[in-house]
Formats: sequence, C-alpha cells, structure tokens
Amino acid sequence: MNKNTLRSSAAMLVMGLSLTACMTMNDPMMNDMPRAGATVMVGGAPMYANRTIVQNAMNSQDHTTLVAAVKAAGLADTLSGAGPFTVFAPTNAAFAKLPAGTVDTLLQPANRSMLQSVLTYHVVPGRLTAADLMARIRAGGGQAQLRTVQGGTLTARMMGDRIMLVDAKGGMSHVTQANVMQSNGVIHVTDSVSLPG
Repeated sequence: MNKNTLRSSAAMLVMGLSLTACMTMNDPMMNDMPRAGATVMVGGAPMYANRTIVQNAMNSQDHTTLVAAVKAAGLADTLSGAGPFTVFAPTNAAFAKLPAGTVDTLLQPANRSMLQSVLTYHVVPGRLTAADLMARIRAGGGQAQLRTVQGGTLTARMMGDRIMLVDAKGGMSHVTQANVMQSNGVIHVTDSVSLPG
C-alpha cells in the first residue's frame, strides 16, 4: 500500500468516526442512553440499573399513579420477575389526561381485569432500547408493530426526533425519556396512556 492510499484511508476513517460522533451527539434518543455506571433520574429519584422495574418505579414521584395501578392489578410480582420487559411508563400527568373518573373506575376491585389489560398493553416482552425501536421503525419503512403482553399491538413511529406510539384506538403518546435501564428490562417514560382496542 503506497503513502497516498494510506493517507486516503486514514482520512476516510477519521471522517467516518467524526460523522458517527456527530450523529450520536445530535440524536436526543441516543443522548438518553445511560453511560456505564451512570444513574438516571426519573421523577426526582435515581433509577438504579441493578433494581427491578417495580423497585425503581416506586421511587419516582412522576409515577405514583402507575405504581398504585400496578399494585391494584396484582402485577407487582410479575414486573419484579426476571423478564426482561420493555415498559412504556405513563406519568401521573399522562393518567390525568384520561376522562374524569377513569383512573378511579379502573382502580376498583371489580374492574381488575380491565386494569390488567390496560397495564399489560404498555409492556412488550424483551429489552428494547430506543436504538432497537428506531432500528425496527427504519426496517418497517417508518413504523414498527410491537406485540404487547396484553396481546394487542402498539405501533411505533418517529415524530421528529422522538419515538411516538399509536394505540389501538388511534391515541398517541410520545417517549419523553428513553432507556431507563432496569435489572429486568428497560423503561421508556411516556406522556399519555395507551389504550387497547
């Protein structure tokens, strides 16, 4: 290999690395990826990667409604299990967007099966990071069908630089904080509750 070829190859490698670095720095979803050993904050509390989904969610002040619903539905043990699970976790503000009285009705013991259906519709088997979701969206020509534990489908798309979910009723939610890693999966915080058909 002569000197000119060697210089050209080196220059191309440097350009490629620079482009990759720029793409990563400019992608908000990729910026949400926790660094090794880093602790992510959600709802004013640290989320530890060595704790389960339920252990971490219980500490988030933004997810008290979700935690109460998980307990009322009898799903705490399931979401504390080995998994792994990908959980799209609506905030308290997301639950507040539902029609008045909806949350109180769902939390009644008589409606436990309906509550379980709504909650498991936010859970996808496996550990899907934002990068995994975006790769599926690209591979699907702009959208990815995510089969939930409930049995229904969530459709993932990109809206600008954020992942958007479309539920069975056509409702939309956006991932506002991605890649909150857990010992038994990953949480993506969302701004709306997704509803099954």
